[in-house]
Amino acid sequence: MTQTGHSLNDPLTARALAEVAHGARLTLGDRARERIGAAHDLVKAIVARGIPAYGINTGVGALFDRPVEPERQRRLSRQLIFSHACGVGDPLPRPAVRAIIAAQANNHAHGCSGVRLATVEAMLVLLEHDIVPVVPARGSVGYLTHMAHIALVLIGEGEALVAAERLPGATALARAGLAPLVLEAKEGLSLINGASCATGLGALALARAEQAVTAADAVAALSFEALRGNPAAFEPALIALRRSAGVAQTAQAMNAWLAGSAHCGGAPRLQDPLSMRAIPQVHGGVRDALDHVRAMIDAELASVTDNPVVLGTPDAPRAGSQAHAVAAGLAMALDGLAIAVAHLGMISERRLDRLVNPLVSGLPPFLAGEAGVSTGFMIAQYSAAALVAENRRLAAPASLDGGITSALQEDYLSHQTASAVKALELIANVEAILGIELAAAAQAHDHSVSADARAPGTARLYAHVRRSVAAYADSVPMQAVMEAGAALVRAGFAAI
Repeated sequence: MTQTGHSLNDPLTARALAEVAHGARLTLGDRARERIGAAHDLVKAIVARGIPAYGINTGVGALFDRPVEPERQRRLSRQLIFSHACGVGDPLPRPAVRAIIAAQANNHAHGCSGVRLATVEAMLVLLEHDIVPVVPARGSVGYLTHMAHIALVLIGEGEALVAAERLPGATALARAGLAPLVLEAKEGLSLINGASCATGLGALALARAEQAVTAADAVAALSFEALRGNPAAFEPALIALRRSAGVAQTAQAMNAWLAGSAHCGGAPRLQDPLSMRAIPQVHGGVRDALDHVRAMIDAELASVTDNPVVLGTPDAPRAGSQAHAVAAGLAMALDGLAIAVAHLGMISERRLDRLVNPLVSGLPPFLAGEAGVSTGFMIAQYSAAALVAENRRLAAPASLDGGITSALQEDYLSHQTASAVKALELIANVEAILGIELAAAAQAHDHSVSADARAPGTARLYAHVRRSVAAYADSVPMQAVMEAGAALVRAGFAAI
């Protein structure tokens, strides 16, 4: 695990949250401890004074008008965890669960939730010892279900992964020297409430999307050179006519990859097809969209999204009910992220088709060594087309799905968690599409670009690909080639 770390004295950022998801250390800090302790004092005062407060001394959802006496408030907290742990499907991967835990600890560290310091510390113990609760990926219309499965482990129930071993929650805690929590008033609700699930998953999706668009520039450059594209369309004076930081950044990357290419300089077309000429506009549009998503996630992490929040002083405490957990803006942004990244896959598949299509490529049909007896990348392009079609379905906005729950009490649903989950699926598809294009582009170089004609940048990229992806001769399953290409895309090309 990475040795870098972050403190909750100040709110996390999307980038810091993604680092914690992948192993960076997360600590509280003195100011965060003070805020958490002060908020818990407010909950104790509300309970002692019998001030009506949602989810502290009342039921939840449509049961908000049912009082819960002090002697039953611990039961309420515990039973909320059990009843809300109703996820379905395969478990989320380790980084996703870590991201949710970190985002929820960040939420409590604002000092408006009222949970005990020991409760937040227990969450950080899970991260420190890499105890990963088993959290089903689906079954949430908003923000409750995933955190409930994490909370199960905190109270010694459910299951968790420790290394590769799947253990009962209590056993996993014992491995870290931690006893199961006995939850106090409000803690059950605070552990499952808020927009932390979508925020954590969204930060992961954003990090992977940014990696994908950077990798897409490199992959596109390798294809562009193989197809003898005309880099004049990337001239800085022309690019500057569109006011877009993303377009400018992409054009700069393309020019850097292609600088010094003798292959592109030989009798180029006056105007290339859009899948080649519009690389800065498409990849740059994705970058601009991701900038908006980053701002939204950073705003979520700087916000309190628990409900209710506790305010005032121990002498005059109050609980404030609101709807900050309904992260409609985040849901819309994550739907936008999915649409943006889907465009990376669309244009990649079109470049791939130009590489394999003998009607336009000037290369051997489907990049096959012996066309006829060999089909080369013919069906790999089918796979890419299928993933583009699947992405079109995944890019449908979850935030518009709506729905009514809890006996009309919760009659608007933004589905921010579903937006994040499907965005991660879509990004994985785009990584696969780019991996196919990368392998095909290297194969196209074998057929058409001599070593001395390559740009220094694409020469390094080609050599990097060939170290793990051999030229394809229909002698192994194509799937292995595709997976190797996708692995290179996920790893990125910053170090070559």
